[in-house]
Amino acid sequence: MPTAPHNAIWAWSIIFAATGGVIIRPYRLPEAIWAVIGAAALVLLGFLSWQDALAGIEKGLDVYLFLIGMMLIAELARLEGLFGYLAALAVEYAAGSPQRLFLLIYLVGTLVTVLLSNDATAIVLTPAVYAATRAAGAKPLPYLFVCAFIANAASFVLPISNPANLVVFGSRMPHLTEWLRLFALPSLASIVLTYIVLRLTQHRALKEETIERRVPHRKLSRGGKLTAVGIAAIGAVLLTASALDKQLGLPTFVCGAVTTGLVLMLSRQSPLPVLRHVSWSVLPLVGGLFVMVEALVKTGVIGHLSALLHEAVAQSVPKAAWSVGIATAIADNIANNLPVGLVAGSIVASDHLPASVVSAILIGVDLGPNFSITGSLATILWLVALRREKIEVGAWPFLKLGLLVTLPALIAALAAAIW
Repeated sequence: MPTAPHNAIWAWSIIFAATGGVIIRPYRLPEAIWAVIGAAALVLLGFLSWQDALAGIEKGLDVYLFLIGMMLIAELARLEGLFGYLAALAVEYAAGSPQRLFLLIYLVGTLVTVLLSNDATAIVLTPAVYAATRAAGAKPLPYLFVCAFIANAASFVLPISNPANLVVFGSRMPHLTEWLRLFALPSLASIVLTYIVLRLTQHRALKEETIERRVPHRKLSRGGKLTAVGIAAIGAVLLTASALDKQLGLPTFVCGAVTTGLVLMLSRQSPLPVLRHVSWSVLPLVGGLFVMVEALVKTGVIGHLSALLHEAVAQSVPKAAWSVGIATAIADNIANNLPVGLVAGSIVASDHLPASVVSAILIGVDLGPNFSITGSLATILWLVALRREKIEVGAWPFLKLGLLVTLPALIAALAAAIW
């Protein structure tokens, strides 16, 4: 039975308010609380049945498993000092050159994003870069901007590089060879253009400072070495799973849990520190968003958007791809890329769309958040990491930098995907 327009408007209002709460965090309450309140309100007020809400939550199972596995291995790497070691190593290889250090941190950030997801770059690499650059006598902010921008710019190199990739494609994830065919060139364009423009914007800041050639750091422990091996093994397993067209959530969870268990057991450490510092609130946040998107499906919003997109595709595939890619990128910064990705995933699932249009949607979801500090969960987590170190980056200064850095990368990535 179709939802009455009056009820649909109320449901959309709840979703809009809850999404706003996730982004703005009134009263400094965690993002997850607002997502759960929004989902609960939809059910309690009768706009969504509990069966449909449960179905929405179940749709996110692969994403939850992926996030748990990645958060476990990322937290283990942090506790074992792996990221701090890599950041200190970058300082030493920079040999007193701020410009070289900037490039090395960009390369480390790219590697972490590609193999451990953009959230790991925001959560774990950011504090390590701050500590290493402070110890080297550098002003940390230019190097911290690297962590923010590469977390999204490199997040569509592989399916495992961003949880949003799982959200958009779900069980329809392309084979690894198909993924690389679609996104290798757009990813390269995104990474290179982001580096060039970001480097140009930080030219004066880097030119005016001198840095130490070495910083004090502890040797990488056996646990750290084992963690590095485990990360490499996880990357191999996930690439194999992707090549075999298997869902990535369960392999990620198993690999993350086994690697964490083995390292802790061999090091004779308690699992409690790892479990305590994992950001478990991400799971109810994502679950609440899945429920709200299910409400959008039931109230006809997804169907309407899908119909509009198919009309555009019928007129011109390239124009439709450009339009939806740019629109998605803009929407990320209004409503955050997780809910936008969920909506996009529902539209992609509704019918067969040209590959260039689907690619443009994913690029918009993954790269678009670099315009603003509220665009993605990774950027929000980066901002939280900065605030712990008493560093404030305002929304307007970030937006000005984000427009400069991201617009050329977005245009180049979309062009590579569409033509």
